[in-house]
Amino acid sequence: MIGEERVIGVIGGSGLYDISGLSDVEDVTVESPWGSPSGRFRRGRLGGVALVFLARHGFGHHLAPDTINYRANIDAMKRLGVTDIISFSACGSLREAHAPGDFVIVDQYIDRTNGRPSSFFGDGFVAHVSMARPICQALASVLHESALGVGATTHMGGTYVCINGPQFSTYAESQLFRQWGADVIGMTNMPEARLAREAELPYACVAMVTDYDCWHEDEEDVDVANVIAVMNANAERAQKTLIAATERLTGRRTPTDAGIEKCLDNAVITPKRARDPELIQKLDAIAGRFLANEAATASGVETK
Repeated sequence: MIGEERVIGVIGGSGLYDISGLSDVEDVTVESPWGSPSGRFRRGRLGGVALVFLARHGFGHHLAPDTINYRANIDAMKRLGVTDIISFSACGSLREAHAPGDFVIVDQYIDRTNGRPSSFFGDGFVAHVSMARPICQALASVLHESALGVGATTHMGGTYVCINGPQFSTYAESQLFRQWGADVIGMTNMPEARLAREAELPYACVAMVTDYDCWHEDEEDVDVANVIAVMNANAERAQKTLIAATERLTGRRTPTDAGIEKCLDNAVITPKRARDPELIQKLDAIAGRFLANEAATASGVETK
């Protein structure tokens, strides 16, 4: 809710397993009605801000992009009191100007995944959240300023095309995505960003370029060895960016630029009498604010 202490949720990879300066550290396990999250959550304080970290692929990177339980991850973040989510994601570049080692602060997505549950809502409780602006601009601006401040070559804005994986794209696909105007390519931000929006959580992504995918005639085709080498080089800058960002995110939660924290107010379409009770129970965290506000309004209680 507006005015509550800000709690930053961070979803990332191996370079953030041990965040420098994180104090009061504890590892916690969270149960979710949507199944098992990627693993335990590391909770602590960084720069005066409460922080919750989740290794997207699990500690040890044992989960493939298409088998991650994105719903459980976001639901568990919400249950831990997270108010904002920062994603750190390795990606390939589809633009000459976005070189390996660069950071791109994503602002749009093209979703090419399939078979991944992409909503908490469904039959019995339907909601349609707007994804026109999938990124919280205020949070993205903080990440941009923070990355620049620690010396990372950083590009503000860019379209991330998310593929299913786990294979890298073909040459023809890579060229097609470039024609579509995409800037970077990855395997993990969808449906993660969609689900964060349904959970009314501001979300922003630092896409860390590891390679030129396979379209670049003067570069070798992407392979895991090269990706890991650049990921390791990016890790230190990612940690410094996060530390700098938390210094800018101290204080209480404030209204977002697009009203993300109340987006369900204009998204739920199923009337109360027609809703599935079992699905409502599963949505106790994700739609908790909306449901409580709806109940209070029905009883005549004034709400904020």
